[in-house]
Amino acid sequence: MDLDTLRKAKEPFFTTKAVGKGTGLGLSMVHGLVEQSNGAFLLKSELGKGTMAELWLPVAPEAENAAAETEPAREAEESLSILAVDDDPLVLMSTVAMLEEMGHRVLQATRGAEALEMLRRVRAIDLLVSDVMMPEMTGVELARRASEARPELPVLLVTGFADLPAAGKKLPRLSKPFSLAELELAVKNAVGRRARSA
Repeated sequence: MDLDTLRKAKEPFFTTKAVGKGTGLGLSMVHGLVEQSNGAFLLKSELGKGTMAELWLPVAPEAENAAAETEPAREAEESLSILAVDDDPLVLMSTVAMLEEMGHRVLQATRGAEALEMLRRVRAIDLLVSDVMMPEMTGVELARRASEARPELPVLLVTGFADLPAAGKKLPRLSKPFSLAELELAVKNAVGRRARSA
């Protein structure tokens, strides 16, 4: 990579690939994960010679201690049925894996139209978690149409952008990249917020 590309490589949504060929989230998600783990992500590159990535992570606590610290929170969590929507298969897979690790049941959709069809067919959905920037139908539009069909359904929007269209600003939002703990808190807040307003 040249110096300008190297400087931007870890920024969310920066990519040198053609439109529709990549999201630019890979390195930024790695960078976010490492920083949240109190580690370091070093990226070195020289044009025409290659690139080297180094991940430095702290030693994990003993497994028994870690399990003892996290178990009470997991037991306290209510298991939900969640519909996760993202047009990027890798991002969707990561989100689904985190939600399942939290103990939730997860349905998946890669397009807004597919998500709306699932909402029509499956009544037992407790939360809609959707990416904002998707082709054909944005997450904000999906949230609006889902709310028309299911006014009681809480929605959590996931975005890598600092600002949202006006229609989406009143909805709970989670910024990319996010950790398991951040997703867990956002899910809890989204469900709790709708319950309080009901």
